[in-house]
Amino acid sequence: MSDTATSDTRPTLVLTGASRGIGHATVKRFSAKGWRVITCSRHAFSDKCPWPMGPEDHIQVDLSDPENLTVAVEEIRKRMKANGSRLNALVNNAGISPKGPGGERLSSLNTSMNEWRAVFQVNFFAPILLARGLFDELKQAKGSVVNVTSIAGVKVHPFAGTAYASSKAALASLTREMASDFGPHGIRVNAIAPGEIDTSILSPGTEDLIEDIPLRRLGLPEEVADTIYYLCSPRSSYVTGAEIHINGGQHI
Repeated sequence: MSDTATSDTRPTLVLTGASRGIGHATVKRFSAKGWRVITCSRHAFSDKCPWPMGPEDHIQVDLSDPENLTVAVEEIRKRMKANGSRLNALVNNAGISPKGPGGERLSSLNTSMNEWRAVFQVNFFAPILLARGLFDELKQAKGSVVNVTSIAGVKVHPFAGTAYASSKAALASLTREMASDFGPHGIRVNAIAPGEIDTSILSPGTEDLIEDIPLRRLGLPEEVADTIYYLCSPRSSYVTGAEIHINGGQHI
């Protein structure tokens, strides 16, 4: 953009799954630090998660539809080009974990193939498609990608279903591959693996797991957001290919 006087010099974050929990806390953390935040969600902008420029910088997109992802990438590019923004970070936070008719965990014996495909499209394919689609923008800014995996990717979880757990394990492996492939272009790729975080979407009975957590408490969304911010900041400039466990020691 030739007219630098009108360029938006703030660092820019693209975040999927921003309307609640970890996503909401992440939006607040980056906004407080002066970042521009562009959010992507299958829901319309929520006034429950307000921040400056929120409605203007929200893109409603169904990540389970590959065609919608292409449209979203083009929309992100257009919005950034309009005011000369640079893409400093992409955080792939959106994820789905379907349940049975009574809210029960879906195992490898009763998860339908349609559910397997939907889960992997959102939890696994969307992150790499977004990162590849925005590769040039990330390269220009020497940006950072953070994939949100899960403790369910490393151990069988009482509530997270098989498809969800498998997709998160695959995303952890993909993070390492991306770090190797994107690194020579100056782009860092890391993952965070949250455990039991105190949000509105906790499954009933989560409190019973506290006795198995060495720190004997649930995590806070703000604690996860702080780690995401660290991985997107210059303070982590030599960190790539890592998966940081944020679970109070539950994985040990």
